[in-house]
Amino acid sequence: MMSTPDTSPSAYNDRPQATTGMPPGIPYIIGNEAAERFSFYGMKAILTVFMVDYLHWMSSAATNQGMSNAEATEHYHTFTAAAYFFPVIGALLSDIFLGKYRTILYLSIVYCIGHGALALMGSPPMSAGMWLFAGLLLISIGSGGIKPCVSAHVGDQFGKSNSHMLTKVYQWFYFSINFGSFISTLLTPWVLEHYGPHWAFGIPGVLMAIATLLFWMGRHKFVHIRPGGYRFLQELLSWEKFSSIPKLMIIFSFVAVFWALFDQTGSSWVLQAKNLNREWLGYTWLESQIQAINPILVLTLIPLFQFLIYPTIDRVFPLTPIRKISLGLFVMIGGFAIVALLQERVDAGSQPSIGWQFLAYAVLTASEVMVSITCLEFAYTQAPKTMKSIVMAVFLFSVSMGNVFTATVNRYIQTPAAASLAADIDLEEDAKEPMDNGSFVGELKLDDPAAPKLTLLGPDNTLGTPDDATLLLNKEGKLDSIENASLTSFNAVAEKIEAYFLDQTGDDSTRAFPSVEEAQPLVAGAEDAFGNPITYKLLSRDQYQLVSAGADGENDTQWDETLTGTVDRANTSDTVNTDAPTFNWLERQKIAIESEGDPNKAETVKSKLISERGGGDETKLSRDYAIGGRTLLEGAAYFWFWTTCIFVTAILFVPVGYLYKEKTYIQDEEDAEHEAEALADEAIST
Repeated sequence: MMSTPDTSPSAYNDRPQATTGMPPGIPYIIGNEAAERFSFYGMKAILTVFMVDYLHWMSSAATNQGMSNAEATEHYHTFTAAAYFFPVIGALLSDIFLGKYRTILYLSIVYCIGHGALALMGSPPMSAGMWLFAGLLLISIGSGGIKPCVSAHVGDQFGKSNSHMLTKVYQWFYFSINFGSFISTLLTPWVLEHYGPHWAFGIPGVLMAIATLLFWMGRHKFVHIRPGGYRFLQELLSWEKFSSIPKLMIIFSFVAVFWALFDQTGSSWVLQAKNLNREWLGYTWLESQIQAINPILVLTLIPLFQFLIYPTIDRVFPLTPIRKISLGLFVMIGGFAIVALLQERVDAGSQPSIGWQFLAYAVLTASEVMVSITCLEFAYTQAPKTMKSIVMAVFLFSVSMGNVFTATVNRYIQTPAAASLAADIDLEEDAKEPMDNGSFVGELKLDDPAAPKLTLLGPDNTLGTPDDATLLLNKEGKLDSIENASLTSFNAVAEKIEAYFLDQTGDDSTRAFPSVEEAQPLVAGAEDAFGNPITYKLLSRDQYQLVSAGADGENDTQWDETLTGTVDRANTSDTVNTDAPTFNWLERQKIAIESEGDPNKAETVKSKLISERGGGDETKLSRDYAIGGRTLLEGAAYFWFWTTCIFVTAILFVPVGYLYKEKTYIQDEEDAEHEAEALADEAIST
């Protein structure tokens, strides 16, 4: 049975003050939001890079099998989708049972625990992957659960007497979000680089604890709107009130595509930045730090739009919220077109400046100001008075759906990897019977305990036939390399590609792998062991890939064979200290794991790391052969796909937005008093 709302006397204010001034609780909300957003965006800024480069080094066993870019992108957007799904749960808790204040306070504690779990990654009793899952789940519950309540809680502080200040306060609210985001996006990648994941995830946790404390301190300053209880269901069952939700859902379904693109600034844009020249404005940027440009641009563009751009456009035709959103969707097309063009240059072997991403961020942020800020206020004003949180959740659910779309695309552009059969292998247990992970079947042999072998059955699913492959493991059961009948053919082509690279005149910085056209004579006639042609792809300035259809003879399946070649260029700069280099946290972790406590091994590992980061005195070429694990939509084609998506969305939104009829609901001082009396009467009658 549904509980009745709490109608007992309270020391808290339950209605807005009849004043034209700023509500007294606003500073606590703004301070809370700045600290909370620091914690969220600080953690989120490093998440993709952490999953690709750090996660597989969080345990004591050495491994070279990190997440692929597409897999990390999928997990990043799955987490973001969850963080924007739980607003629905938080809104229901708030509007029916707990009210906004208690919902925010209780779920903020869950939020803090989630940050603590991330800071403990690599500690017993759980694996780093399990700590990561637990931490992200708790953060998505806490962050998502409070988000619609905080946004609606801002509006609850206002009555009709000072409702004219709502737009100004929501701009300050958005300012606090971006201020916290800017500081954390600059700081946490630097902390991750030098002090490691424990500090990088721990500092955002401390900020979340401060955010919770600030919110609790403002409890006697806030207006506490009582939960709706049965009144909420009555409004939900009232077509006049309920009809606002499906109408808004239509609008926000288009906005979901905007979020599918916008949130890739933390995934695909970060991964693109790895292949750009990151020396810009006199500073060498970490790939995650460029995201800090977005909040700075938001803080700059909000007043520009408010005082110049919007008034100028308004003189030509009246700017309603719907029209602002429509314009913002069209502007987003330009932002992604820029990164698509930028990626085309990367795919051609160039290393353009990261400053081009700044231009893309400027366009994307202009779109954000028109879409996101407008939707935030629009969701509040279009919601019936006792349904503010749930309608805010509907808007935030559009963020979730956008990220589900992005995660789904990244899931389906990946083919299963043969290396997955060796993931989390138990040498004793898995040697007893054939292994089957749903994509591949194999048999583990322990003839040499120091070098276990996993025989991968080919598509004929028969052991001992030419399409079998061998996964060579180390003594801990981690994958070292893959061998099969095609490896010799791939290596022969790779030698030609590398010879082309090394035979070029000039210093090492000007050498380049061949373009696709230049490589045609080098791969002409080359075939894998199954008669399929080997093709060449240039991935970036420092990386190429050879691809064939593999044992099943079909392209774009789990049996595709790839050899990825990488160059670690020699560094001739006098600024590199190879005698007494300073190692970052990840390098120190690799030294500790790979040396196994042996000082001689440690020196060998150090020399290898110096070479890998360009500190050596000679160029190093490496190869990685794999079966499966391909990304089928990558490079510029990936970004053009998303540009097309937002173009179609913007076109379709025009007639839909034109047909939408706005209806505004604002809290009123007298209405709040009547609501409280009605709730008390209901409590007595039930």
